[in-house]
Amino acid sequence: MTSPDNIVLEITPEVLLKAYACGIFPMAESADDPGLYWIEPERRGILPLETFHVPRRLARLVRQERFEVRIDTDFAGVIDGCAAPAPGRQRTWINGRIQQLYSSLHRLGQAHSVETYLDGMLVGGLYGVRLGGAFFGESMFSIVRDASKVALVHLAGRLAIGGFTLLDAQFITEHLSQFGATEVSRRHYQSLLDEAMRTEGDFAPGRIYTGDEVLTALDRD
Repeated sequence: MTSPDNIVLEITPEVLLKAYACGIFPMAESADDPGLYWIEPERRGILPLETFHVPRRLARLVRQERFEVRIDTDFAGVIDGCAAPAPGRQRTWINGRIQQLYSSLHRLGQAHSVETYLDGMLVGGLYGVRLGGAFFGESMFSIVRDASKVALVHLAGRLAIGGFTLLDAQFITEHLSQFGATEVSRRHYQSLLDEAMRTEGDFAPGRIYTGDEVLTALDRD
């Protein structure tokens, strides 16, 4: 379901949170298009935390802690990285209005970034929205191999530790499929969302978990 941008442009961060609680989210056609549209997919992508799959090679990398993982230290840098063109992705749906809205949610403590650094440089990460016991993943980027994958594993482990019940991926991609992403109907998604809204997950942005801790939380030996 979509609605025209002349309605969505009036939204505030508070209205945006209410939309997430109802199962809808905004997107833009492209970074150059100032308009936004409400999206409510017929089939919704989720990453079930109880069956989150970490490929063996990636688990070794997470445990080795080659990348330094930080939380919420450069939200603007992460969203800029997600909005930038990349090999195989010359266009992005993140426009200026999206960046403003989610930056406002970040200042309110409702949007978070998981960042990966190599030699002190931001090389990958992801951002999303936290509400109740749900985390809504928005976008990720990587300029070094596996940087965004490590961020995703750390996100999933953090959510498992914090008692979250829903990790929303919006749409299934080949990148997410390797982690066990699956599609559910709109009706099933709403049931999962309603359950998640009855709890309050602890994202613990001030704490950094080790690779071993996040893998243990995901039951990965």
